[in-house]
Amino acid sequence: MPLTIIVTRDVEPRYRGFLTSVMLEIAPGTYVAPDMSAGVRKRVWGVLQSWWQELGRGALVLVWRDTSAVGQLRIETLGEPPKTIADADGVLLVKRK
Repeated sequence: MPLTIIVTRDVEPRYRGFLTSVMLEIAPGTYVAPDMSAGVRKRVWGVLQSWWQELGRGALVLVWRDTSAVGQLRIETLGEPPKTIADADGVLLVKRK
């Protein structure tokens, strides 16, 4: 089970309450879970997506390790341009779609 990180910016307080019930807030708006399963991660992200679609404020970024992805990272975003990890001759770059 990989480390999961969620970063929030300019979102309603309900996000903080929910995320602190399943993750550790290590800095304002930054949440980590050292061993969150894929199923739990999908359910948490589903709740956040639903709220974001309803409220439409702020931004959220979800990052977790995925050994099948470039750079072994997956990134999901809400409220800001989608990003992907690109391999440029062994140098990992964040690329906006």
